[in-house]
Amino acid sequence: MAERIYIFDTTLRDGEQAPGYSMNLEEKIRMARQLEALGVDIIEAGFAISSPGDFESVEAIASAVERPIVASLARALKKDIDAAWNAVKKARHPRIHVFLATSDIHLQYKLKMTREEALKRIRENVSYAKSLCDDIEFSLEDASRTDLEYMCTVVQTAIDAGATTINLPDTVGYSTPVEIANMVRYVKEHVKDIDKAVISMHNHNDLGLAVANTLAGIEAGARQVECTVCGIGERAGNAALEEVVMALKTRSDKFGYYTNIVTEEIARSARLLSSTTGVKINPSKAIVGDNAFAHESGIHQHGMMANSQTYEIMTPESVGVVKTNLVLGKHSGQHAFSKKMQELGYVLSKDREDALFAEFKKTCDRKKNITDRDLIALVEAQENPESQTWVLDSFVVNSGNRMTSTACISLKKNGEKIYQDVASGTGPVYASLRCVEKLIKHPFSLEDYQLSAVTEDRDALGEVFVKISDQSGVYRGRGVSTDIIEASILACLNAVNKMLNENSAAMGTRTQSASAMSFENDMLIGHTDKKEGNE
Repeated sequence: MAERIYIFDTTLRDGEQAPGYSMNLEEKIRMARQLEALGVDIIEAGFAISSPGDFESVEAIASAVERPIVASLARALKKDIDAAWNAVKKARHPRIHVFLATSDIHLQYKLKMTREEALKRIRENVSYAKSLCDDIEFSLEDASRTDLEYMCTVVQTAIDAGATTINLPDTVGYSTPVEIANMVRYVKEHVKDIDKAVISMHNHNDLGLAVANTLAGIEAGARQVECTVCGIGERAGNAALEEVVMALKTRSDKFGYYTNIVTEEIARSARLLSSTTGVKINPSKAIVGDNAFAHESGIHQHGMMANSQTYEIMTPESVGVVKTNLVLGKHSGQHAFSKKMQELGYVLSKDREDALFAEFKKTCDRKKNITDRDLIALVEAQENPESQTWVLDSFVVNSGNRMTSTACISLKKNGEKIYQDVASGTGPVYASLRCVEKLIKHPFSLEDYQLSAVTEDRDALGEVFVKISDQSGVYRGRGVSTDIIEASILACLNAVNKMLNENSAAMGTRTQSASAMSFENDMLIGHTDKKEGNE
């Protein structure tokens, strides 16, 4: 009988630490709910001690999801464990994830402690975590470079102290599949109580071996894998969830294991990550890239027409890449539109569907053929109406190679009063964004700007991602339109609304009670850089 592999997703902790992938609270909750729909077993929601914002997001995710275990990372320190427990204790299934480096190079140069001192810290802090929570995971940071005999002593110590999951990470992505398999087998053979814990794999991708190492660990006896959507994470990233899961499913004849992942939700999870962070998926990315199921070679196309299995080892539908037969156009009604959204995997509230349908109708007036990719772009760019402080009313832009570009923009604030202003710049996009800045009266800097076409047609939707910043943080926005200037303004406003909402929330936070402020100060005393959360 096939054995189950538990999927521990760390997109919101290790993945979110990667440059360009940070998310705000609302985005993290949305991603966590999609991970629940995807069927992950454990969600590592963050590193609670690292900042008040991380604590808040872990706590919010713990309350937002029902089925998965919710974990928070903690160093082997009492203050970290307290923060982790306070953040996850409202979860239906909480877990505290304690870690300490165990390789000699980390002990000597980073922690400056002996092996015996490390064992004492592990014993004391895992025991303390166990007194708070039944589900304790212990990770041996840099396990793949740890002496094997000492590793077994560490694992036995952690199990004796109450750990129910033991993670053996390849923190720096240095190992090969054979080495990972040997490490797992050695632990299984030399730790007398290893059957009291689940062995977990957490492999980084510095040499491009994270997925291969993870699969080797599974074959050697690991039953939990730690991974991220699209493999995002520190440096070169982690093992990609979709690759591990589909390797186990597609090659069940080879591996003989199963997961509880709803594979039809894989593509949607990847799209959500991309639309949330503004980081596009590599077209050649396995499983979820645009080219994953594309066939241009004449030989391949001939084989596909004869039998799709000649060149496809899995179907697009099995990972949620759905091509529907329902064609929408400007004469389509809202009932057909609603059905199409359901076919594409979106469950929308009535208000959001109404707003999206109105946007769809505007697009139909500008674009002859509406494809699934157009609809996905529209729905992913759609802002929550309640969060829209500023909305575009109208714009006029004048630009040419012998003139200074000018933009005249009218914005509606809170659905009521209309404000209008004019600005100039070295190009139409620059002029438009300067005009938005003048209207909202809140200075910001443009950190990044990306423009791409959703489809290949001449009348394709332009999709714009922007990243802006002020003194409080960095904010991403996305806009879609057949007019790239309008898409740029919409993307800017999307980011601006997030910026203003977060600044408003921060102002509210600063007026909270003295006792709550005291708690935040206690949290800041234990502040550590997120980078220290590596595994």
